[in-house]
Amino acid sequence: MIRSLGPAEPIPLTVLTGFLGAGKTSLLNRLITDPALADTAVIINEFGEIGLDHLLVKPIKDGMVLLQSGCLCCTLRGDLVDALEQLLRDLDNGRAMFRRVILETTGLADPAPVLQTAMAHPYLVMRYRLDGVITVVDAINADATLDAHMESVKQVAVADRLVLTKTDLIDTPERQQGHERLVARLRALNPAARILDAAAGDATPERLIACGLYDPEKKSPDVKRWLAAEAYAQQHAAHGHEHTHHHDVNRHDERIRAFAFETETAIPAPMFDMFLDLLRSVHGENLLRLKGIVKLSETPASPIVVHGVQHVFHPVVQLPSWPDGDERTRIVLITRDLDPSAVQKLFNAFLGVNAPDQPDRAALIDNPLVPFGGRDR
Repeated sequence: MIRSLGPAEPIPLTVLTGFLGAGKTSLLNRLITDPALADTAVIINEFGEIGLDHLLVKPIKDGMVLLQSGCLCCTLRGDLVDALEQLLRDLDNGRAMFRRVILETTGLADPAPVLQTAMAHPYLVMRYRLDGVITVVDAINADATLDAHMESVKQVAVADRLVLTKTDLIDTPERQQGHERLVARLRALNPAARILDAAAGDATPERLIACGLYDPEKKSPDVKRWLAAEAYAQQHAAHGHEHTHHHDVNRHDERIRAFAFETETAIPAPMFDMFLDLLRSVHGENLLRLKGIVKLSETPASPIVVHGVQHVFHPVVQLPSWPDGDERTRIVLITRDLDPSAVQKLFNAFLGVNAPDQPDRAALIDNPLVPFGGRDR
């Protein structure tokens, strides 16, 4: 077979996460036996000195990499890069054949650094594209887990798909009521994520895979599916009324916000770059995820797509044209301990929208104390 000398099509990378005991390995076992995923390589991270999870996953020829001796969200980021690079070497040299990669993280993993690794490495970002984040949620124990562990809250908040497991154990009126509360809680944390029931057979490859910006079959962007900006906007609008309901002050959910904003005004590219620089410099630690399609003054007919996790942003992608009839800039964010109005005011300043007692764009750009250093940066 003659290989194309042009750039290779980026390989879709799916991150599979979920807290300890949620059922990630069981879901992965079902997925990899599906013919639709026969050409999938799998990377598994096991927390601890001896890797065990790989013994529970059915063998995959030439496609299994086990990362062990540490947690993927901290000590193993170098190993993750090595594993992804090794897969590429095997693919390029004909030692392995695969068309996508699934990365299963440990249940203790903070998903943000994992996503940063996939988006920030200068070589990997050319060869892989983040296809989506799947988070497995234990329908029986998730409420208590979300109360106790911020990692589980972040796993839910950044997901593109939420897979409920153990729903077949909901066998009493009390558990049914608890299940309804959990679903409402998940929708509040991540209004745009599709919720699937594993026990009901909903968690199929067609519904879990290809949930990123580009559909590899259609080779075209699906911005509405990727952004789901309306869901975030509705959640933001409703947020002002949520305190009329009882909330457990011990829950982490109050610290997580999902919101969206949009504008028909085109923004100069240097101004938008400075907005992103200032946003991640000041609020990067609390920026769990940002996705958007942006109208630039220089190329209003060809929008750019942005995608960031905390301080790291994927290289922007310029689309040849608007993928739908909506030519507004739309940005959706999931944040922790960050008031949506702070981001909106910052964005408005760069748009040139004046507000009383707020710095305008010139004040931000000319200020030598701002994180990106003003005009002489």
